[in-house]
Amino acid sequence: MASSTIYALLLLLLLPQLAAAASPKPTPWPLQFHSILFVNYSGSLSLIDLWYDWPNGRNFNIVKDQLGKRLYDVEWNNGTSFFYTLDSNQECRSAQLEIGILRPNWLDGAVYLGQGNIDGFVCNVWQKVDFIWYYEDIVTKRPVHWVFYTGTEDQSML
Repeated sequence: MASSTIYALLLLLLLPQLAAAASPKPTPWPLQFHSILFVNYSGSLSLIDLWYDWPNGRNFNIVKDQLGKRLYDVEWNNGTSFFYTLDSNQECRSAQLEIGILRPNWLDGAVYLGQGNIDGFVCNVWQKVDFIWYYEDIVTKRPVHWVFYTGTEDQSML
């Protein structure tokens, strides 16, 4: 009887640790990569070529709006962003944001929500600060789908 009580107490003490170990962690991003994103801004569509370069502290996006202009977006680690076009209007503006580009481990601390199916992939799903729901393919560990609190949805195509 005493040994079964000890086993029960040990099990109760270890359950939280076993549950935490069972929840997968999001895969940190590679330090440099290129991706193509299909973005739905709740009805307005864009195709984005994204070049992520953490060691050099920059992000470069070419945003192609559906039936619209092509916008170039250079983002720096210090929060500075430059937006410009190369069309006949040759627009250019800058912005200073509170944060720079995302760290490779920006999903640290995200809440694991379980697995879900999206876009034909079985994914692990995390939520980060009521801001984003992030879907990562369980096989390749690559990002597949993002849903932002605004309703914007990104599908990673590459």
